Amino acid sequence: MNIGLYGKSFTDDFGESIQQLISKLEKANCCIYVFEPFHNFINKKLNFNKKVVTFKDHSEIRNKLDYLISIGGDGTLLSTISLIRDSNIPVVGINTGRLGFLASISKNDISNAIDDILDNRIILEKRSLLKLEYKNNLFGDMNYALNEITVKKKDTSSMITINVYVNDEFLNSYWADGLIIATPTGSTAYSLSCGGPIITPESENFIITPIASHNLTVRPIVIPDRYSLKLNVSDERNKKFLVNLDSRSQIIDNLTELKISKADFKFNMVRLENEMFFSTIRNKLMWGLDKRN
Repeated sequence: MNIGLYGKSFTDDFGESIQQLISKLEKANCCIYVFEPFHNFINKKLNFNKKVVTFKDHSEIRNKLDYLISIGGDGTLLSTISLIRDSNIPVVGINTGRLGFLASISKNDISNAIDDILDNRIILEKRSLLKLEYKNNLFGDMNYALNEITVKKKDTSSMITINVYVNDEFLNSYWADGLIIATPTGSTAYSLSCGGPIITPESENFIITPIASHNLTVRPIVIPDRYSLKLNVSDERNKKFLVNLDSRSQIIDNLTELKISKADFKFNMVRLENEMFFSTIRNKLMWGLDKRN
């Protein structure tokens, strides 16, 4: 089995757990691929007893990996999209960060999780992605987001105006600090903090959530993900705006039109058989917590 390791860094208290991961993969005779910048980091801290293959970009792992293990927090897992793209490589999230909603495997569960993966005792969840189209090819060929696409003001000045069309039908003019278009995966992220609903991962929907809307009657709305969106962003005072695809950000000019739709491929996320969505939101988000229970 070919296993890829991807990450950025981790604190010393995770060193023993990551070493255990490497040793377990080597014992199972897995061929280990390591993202080169991550390899440069861990090679100073941990030991490999067998030769590993390093890689720099998506072309070097396409059609080669059975799994990619993301070591870090949710942000690290989201950044694997630039490597996975449409290759369908399943991604496993080991949490060395804080909340770890997507990267949900704790350091104490690494050994059992790897056993489950090697024995194929896992559930593969196909997560929808968003696709952004913009005249200047803003994010190159990586114009996809797993959590959300966000348009917001660049500084702390006045609100911006975002005119939204759904299937070319006018929906609303949002006077706000910004607007979030979220997937079901992203429903527990930025959208949730702005009052958006929680949606189960298999739901085929998008969520449109305003950020600090001036009009208090405007609330988040859920639409089918087969619909396409068009956003016109303008404001007389603000000439520059920010567009975020998950954690990636670019600046756009005034009077800009953005087109958003569902990507034509899915992101394969590995879930262990004992991990359930509802228990995760109860435990990680303390959803429904009541001292009487």
